[in-house]
Order: sequence, then structure tokens, then C-alpha cells
Amino acid sequence: MKDILNDNFVDKYGRPDVIITDPPRAGMHEDVVNVILNAEPKRIVYVSCNPATQARDLQLLDAKYRVTKVQPVDMFPHTQHVENVVQLCLR
Repeated sequence: MKDILNDNFVDKYGRPDVIITDPPRAGMHEDVVNVILNAEPKRIVYVSCNPATQARDLQLLDAKYRVTKVQPVDMFPHTQHVENVVQLCLR
């Protein structure tokens, strides 16, 4: 993702109103976070299977975004795994 979503991509295709992201367990690459912050979409929907990396990324996005909704989703019953969906809105 870090190789595709960059400032040139945003310049070529325009600024999005909404970004939906579902990164791997390692979370979002810092370059991707910076592009998102520069693009300033009105809303971000962040789906994660790893609450620790999601919390780290939300802290980085906190520079311009506020968390407005959080919804854990139990997609794997009888296990400790959940998907966590967070909505962020531009401040």
C-alpha cells in the first residue's frame, strides 16, 4: 500500500471524501498514515484485527482526526479474536 498510496496518487486521482482501511496485523505503514493526514478525507473507517497496532495508528491520526464511533465485531466465535471498526472524523 505504501508504494501505491502516495502524494502523487492523491494529486492524480483527487482527494477522497472517505478512506476505508483494513491493514495487516502490523498496522499501517507510517508513510500511508502521512498520506492520509495530507489528503484530509472527511472520514476514515479503520478496520483492524490487532487492537494494539490500531491504537498506535489512531494515536498518529489524532493530529487531525477524532474517534467518533467504535464497534468490536466478533467474527470468530469462541476465540479471543475480534475485528475492531473505528470511525474517525476530520477535526
